[in-house]
Amino acid sequence: MGVSWDELIGRRLERVVGEGQWRSPRCFDARGPEGILDAEGPDGRAVVSFASNDYLGLSRHPAVVAAAHRALDRWGAGSGASRLVTGSRPVHHELERALAEHAGTAAAVCFPTGFAANLGVLGALAAAGGPGARVLSDELNHASIVDGCRLSRAEVVVYRHGDVEHLDGLLASSAGPAVVVTDTVFSMDGDVAPLAGIADACRRHRAALVLDEAHAVLGPAVGPEVTDDLVVVRVGTMSKTLGSLGGFAAGSAAVTDLLVNVARPYIFTTALSPADAAAALAALGVLHSGEGNALRRRLAGHVARLAPGHPTPILPVVMGDEQVALGASATLLEQGFWVPAIRPPTVPPGTSRLRVTLSAAHTDRQVSALAAALRTLGATVGAGAG
Repeated sequence: MGVSWDELIGRRLERVVGEGQWRSPRCFDARGPEGILDAEGPDGRAVVSFASNDYLGLSRHPAVVAAAHRALDRWGAGSGASRLVTGSRPVHHELERALAEHAGTAAAVCFPTGFAANLGVLGALAAAGGPGARVLSDELNHASIVDGCRLSRAEVVVYRHGDVEHLDGLLASSAGPAVVVTDTVFSMDGDVAPLAGIADACRRHRAALVLDEAHAVLGPAVGPEVTDDLVVVRVGTMSKTLGSLGGFAAGSAAVTDLLVNVARPYIFTTALSPADAAAALAALGVLHSGEGNALRRRLAGHVARLAPGHPTPILPVVMGDEQVALGASATLLEQGFWVPAIRPPTVPPGTSRLRVTLSAAHTDRQVSALAAALRTLGATVGAGAG
């Protein structure tokens, strides 16, 4: 019968431990940046988290929370099934109309998560392209894009990070339909993609362009110079800037019709919960208000305090060695700052880092205190590996 599954699983876990990559989630009892870490055990401590992607603090905004409560009261906790069966509620349609307006597109379609949105978009476009389709992906794209490429069954080619010339050459050698996919803001380095150059390359070679804007709370802007004369799909998430949960893809009516009819993560997954959809809809309302503008300005001010000139609220502190990064994280934790160490396989070997993420919900005093603590470590903030 060979080796049992218990033995196989045990060996794999032993390798994880042996490679120094064992992980487990920690209990964080919080509503916003401040809370109790390891709250279920005897060693719980009060900390300020600089680990969340809740960039504008909208997860606790009164209007967002109230909208989720109203949706729970009206529709209950779950959607019941996939939307093509019985899962669609009025709030799903209202949210999609608002997301399309937000993205400046003809239509939008929601997915349960941003991860599912990338799987669905890349699979659907590859299927439309047929057997000769090719997907070209930036080497530092998020894992959801990497997995979407793998599952698309298209030929996948990785281009050097942000290298438009390399991308252009690869597109020139593509015989069949091509799809280019890139994060607009890269989640580990916090740098931005050269969108204008990428769009020009796609335009020259008639490639479709998929832009994952999950972390683009402060930009870069996607304007007509990027979208004109191109098939562009804008993928986003409600779990970061909008403080809720879910993903979406925005584009032409034809693209969204394709996703509804072909994308497996849409067809075969229970719909986004009504409460999450309502929370995201309310967060969009805040985002497009004077208050939303003020929150973005506040967030940009925090970034400038820690890393002047850095374009995003993701601030990498690259330390190289895993143990050095883990030690720095532990030192910060002793001072009341939760800044997790990020290490392989999330980032390439030799680029282990602290990943500082800022939120408009942080106070000026908290950001200044973190800056002082980082200085005592001799850390250079905002110097990514990309």
